[in-house]
Amino acid sequence: MKLIISEKEIAARRIAGMLAGDGVKEEKVYGVPVYHFDLDGEGYRVIGLKGHIMKVDYPEEYSNWFKVDPVELIDARIEKIPIQKKIIQALKKISGDADGVIIATDYDREGELIGYDAMQKLKELNALITTKRAKFSAITPKDIRQAFGKPGRVDINLAFAGRARQDIDLIWGATLTRFISLATYQVKDKFLSVGRVQTPTLTLIVDKELEIKSFTSTPYWSVSVKLMTEPGEEFEASHKTKRFLKKEDARNLFSRLGEKGTVQKVNENIKDIKPPTPFNTTALIISGNSIGFSASKTISIAESLYMNGYISYPRTDNTVYSSSIDLKEIVRALEVSGEYRNMCEIVLARKKIVASRGKKRSTDHPPIHPTSVAEKSNLSSDEWKLYDLIVRRFLSTLMPAAKIKNITALIDINGEPFVASGSNIIEGNWINFYPYYKYKDVFLPGLKENQELRVTSKDLQEKETRPPARYTQGKLVEKMEELGLGTKATRHTVIQNLIQRGYINGNPLRPGEKAIAVVKMLKKHAEKISSPDMTSELEMYMDAIVSGDQTKEDVVNISRRMLKEVMVNLKNEKDEISREIKKGIKEDMIVGECPRENCTGNLIVRISRKTKKRFIGCSAYPECKVTFPLPQKGLLITTREVCKHCNYPIVKIINKGRKPWNLCINPDCPGKDEKYKNYKDNRRVKKASD
Repeated sequence: MKLIISEKEIAARRIAGMLAGDGVKEEKVYGVPVYHFDLDGEGYRVIGLKGHIMKVDYPEEYSNWFKVDPVELIDARIEKIPIQKKIIQALKKISGDADGVIIATDYDREGELIGYDAMQKLKELNALITTKRAKFSAITPKDIRQAFGKPGRVDINLAFAGRARQDIDLIWGATLTRFISLATYQVKDKFLSVGRVQTPTLTLIVDKELEIKSFTSTPYWSVSVKLMTEPGEEFEASHKTKRFLKKEDARNLFSRLGEKGTVQKVNENIKDIKPPTPFNTTALIISGNSIGFSASKTISIAESLYMNGYISYPRTDNTVYSSSIDLKEIVRALEVSGEYRNMCEIVLARKKIVASRGKKRSTDHPPIHPTSVAEKSNLSSDEWKLYDLIVRRFLSTLMPAAKIKNITALIDINGEPFVASGSNIIEGNWINFYPYYKYKDVFLPGLKENQELRVTSKDLQEKETRPPARYTQGKLVEKMEELGLGTKATRHTVIQNLIQRGYINGNPLRPGEKAIAVVKMLKKHAEKISSPDMTSELEMYMDAIVSGDQTKEDVVNISRRMLKEVMVNLKNEKDEISREIKKGIKEDMIVGECPRENCTGNLIVRISRKTKKRFIGCSAYPECKVTFPLPQKGLLITTREVCKHCNYPIVKIINKGRKPWNLCINPDCPGKDEKYKNYKDNRRVKKASD
């Protein structure tokens, strides 16, 4: 009997069905689904895990934060602890008569480690059991049959690189988090999380915020005119000097402008707009963000589409289709869907299908692409939105470049040079079918040299330079990739953790005062932690484990030495660190200004001495006794935003496993009545339809 181990239950069920057709039987072992079938005279069992069945942690004697010096954790022994006991029990029971195991987890570091841990558990019972590896990039009948027809070996180096990451992240995270939290008396549910990848990522967001806060706007002036041709076609032109730094210069020029202009020169050129490159994980997250999905949500939906066989594996750096992918076959399959028929016909009409290529090429997984046709009715609204994006991106990569005509006209008005620009699509090709690419025609009438124009209006505007934009989740993932922070499999999780721990909120991302205080402190006292250099250096060492140039033990010990150097500085300056962060925490508890007339106090989050419950009170107490109730559960984040209905402050509440929600602190807010009315109306409609 052969035992197949997949990463999740849904993958186990689909793999069994694809290998055996209708001959699959299901049983429950300790409540865990196990699938049985026969193939070519051999019996098979397939079991799905729930991701990692083991985790790394310190022994029990290190669990007390107050009795163990955080520095002791650096060299402390690390154990592997079961976290899915029922699955491990079931795994051991069904492996009793197995003469071979096929690991069929996701093929990347995490997946290889998950499979390796399962394999080690089985070897505790039978040290001689043979193990093979099925590698696939899509859960489709063709890919699964190919993978199981020629299984390879488990990649031990890949698994050990994943284990090194687990150990290093535990050591850095536990040591630094305990030290910072204890130094500021922020323990239990108030602990201050610090991590090897998390902290330099937070630093990027904080640095951007500080840049915005220190930005000084510079005023400038612009001059534009509206012109009309003799046939009566109106268009706009701007002075060649786009920004006048002195108002007097702009006003003098403005006053000299006459009522006529003359076309001096017209330039036309046709530009190719190349189709987009194939999706890798980062590009998918960026595009997902543009249609309203967070990084975490994009990956979650993509994983669901992958598990159900609609798209290829969504964790990849690759942006080049390999020759082994039959692009024409995929397009023909998609052609049966009326949704994409026109796109497919254009692709199939090409003499030779030439795909666009990105700069990154790897051999583990192909770029993200559709693997089967999905019916809109079979997917949720969000799943369809992401699937549609992926299909349109894939087909766009196989289409000809778009052609756009650009026109620039130089116009003289009383000796002053003005420029008018226009553009229009000549051949839309992929742009016609890819609405995520933002392009708009700019009208400019046909102009000729020496043509006279009439000035119909002129405009002098005062403007000012604007600060840099905050990071969206998509742009932050792109920056993390550029700096070597995290991996394709972890970057979205890092951002989600920063949100869940109350360091950042919103999209674009805005840090709280606590986050700013933590980053400022670390940059001052332990710059290595806040810099991406150390983290990307460790990533390179972990890559060296995969290639066999480093061992797991050596890389973990290198990271330990780095952390010891950091901790020397932190311990020496503990008191100053404590003061700096406490100040930021205190500022983070300011909700907004007190609404009471003539009160100059701030509303702050307080804890009742008597009931130990949290509430909002005025800093001018006892002179001002204004208070507001708060939910007692969940992480509370001050947003400095105000309610559009009543102008009272808004706070954000984050509960684990739930979507964060914004709460107006005003109990009598008219917006709450509106929400309740909508809720009742929706209930009434649902009841009527039932």
